[in-house]
Order: sequence, then C-alpha cells, then structure tokens
Amino acid sequence: MTVQQALEWAFRTECAQLELPEPPDPERGQGFGFGLEYVLMQRAALGCQIDGGRYKMGDYTHEDAEVIAATVAGMPDDLGGKRMAIRVAELARAGLTPDWMPGAVPRCVPVDMKRNRYGDRAVTEVVGTERVLSRGKWRTVEVRACPVTYSLHPEQIEAARRAYGDWWRALEWIRDGLQVGNMLRDVQIAAALPAQRPWKPKQTRLRSP
Repeated sequence: MTVQQALEWAFRTECAQLELPEPPDPERGQGFGFGLEYVLMQRAALGCQIDGGRYKMGDYTHEDAEVIAATVAGMPDDLGGKRMAIRVAELARAGLTPDWMPGAVPRCVPVDMKRNRYGDRAVTEVVGTERVLSRGKWRTVEVRACPVTYSLHPEQIEAARRAYGDWWRALEWIRDGLQVGNMLRDVQIAAALPAQRPWKPKQTRLRSP
C-alpha cells in the first residue's frame, strides 16, 4: 500500500482510533500517560501481545491499523502536531485529499452589478470631478470608477496549496516512520506519495535523436 492507502485502510476500513495524549492536570498532579504508541513500542520490543484491551468483543481492529494510528498520533510539532494528526486522520477516514483548488485562477470582477433593460452593468461611483472644455464652454463633469475585487483571491489559492503541502509533508513523515520503524506485520508501505505540487504543469522530457 501507499501511505495514503494505508491511512485510509486504517482509519476508514479498520476504524482505528486516534489516541492523542491528554493535557496534564496540575491540580491532580497528573502528567502525560502512556499512549498507544508507547504500548506498541514495548510490545514490539517484547515480541508479544497481551490479550484483551480497549476494544469490545467483535470489534477487532487490525494491529497494523493501530500501529499506523499510533504513528499519526506522534506527529511532531514542526509538522503541525496534534492538529495535523487530526487532519490526516479525518481526511483518511473520509477518503479525501486536501482541496488544493485545481484550476483556480484569480479573476478581477466588479464589486457590484446592476441590471437594466440593456443588460448587466458594473456599478460605478464618483471619485472626483474635472473641468473640461466642451463646445466652447467649461463644464464640470464627474469622474467615475468601478470598484473591483478578486473572485478567488490569490491568498485563498495560496493558503489552500500551502495546506496541501503541509499535509504532503506529514504523509512523507508517516511513510518514513512506518518504513524505518518496521513494526507492521502484514502491511508493507510503498515509497510512492501523492503528487507534491499537483498544480504545477508536468514537465515533458525531451528525447534525444
């Protein structure tokens, strides 16, 4: 499986749960408890598995799916930490890829439009006056301009693609962690990743004669 396929299998098919550490309670003197990631590491070190646990009878989740969920839960802060872990799990559970706004192009459009018998026209406003000589007489005329805005502002598109890039780097980290950790028993993680910048045109290679 690719790492994206493995995530969707773990969270969507196997319904693995994302176990995030709870914040410490200073009043009770509680610190961070041992999360699932720690338990799995110890189990791997011992080479054994304890029967029973947090799942009810008949609600079995594949242990590889638990390892994948535990890896996601350990997302480092420089990649988004808990927030990114939740984002990755939610997208995998829904079988979705972040919306990078394919084909989106900023367009300059009038702020407002009005319709009359001649059709739709942009609304203009007075921005000043000018004195002009017309037919031998000086006249004061209004200077009007059409306020404009951007439909799909460039910052919106940039933000969507930046979020996609953050998700892509998180998947790369998860892939590397699963491959190096060597804790999966039945699932093998392939090297392939989603396109890093799918909005960039593909470069065609020139063949030598």
